[in-house]
Amino acid sequence: MRARDAARLSAVRLLLAALKQKEVDERIELGDAEVIGVIEKMIKQRRESIAQFEKGARADLAAAEKFEIEVLSAYLPQQMGDAEIAQAVEAAVKESGAAGIRDMGKVMAALKPKLAGRADMGKVSGLVKAKLAG
Repeated sequence: MRARDAARLSAVRLLLAALKQKEVDERIELGDAEVIGVIEKMIKQRRESIAQFEKGARADLAAAEKFEIEVLSAYLPQQMGDAEIAQAVEAAVKESGAAGIRDMGKVMAALKPKLAGRADMGKVSGLVKAKLAG
């Protein structure tokens, strides 16, 4: 607030409002995992908005959404590298004893708590699918 950075302040206020809304709706106090889930959901919404804005040739609005993603990403744990993600997928496949693509749910269920907030779960899903199919 003191830096007079209105765009950053707006993004942080949106985050705080979303967190408070979730607490009120569910009548609980949010833990770290829930907060990360809210932030990831907000980032996903921003990415979808960017796609729509770019399709509609609204670069100004897309840039504002990209800035909000940067601000929100700062509140997530440090992202894992591709090698670390591949290693986690390999370990989860071995642990769950997955034999084929039909066991993808078991592998993802094992990975989600470990990687939530630290990796893009869409990307992880693609790696699991490739691993089980191949």
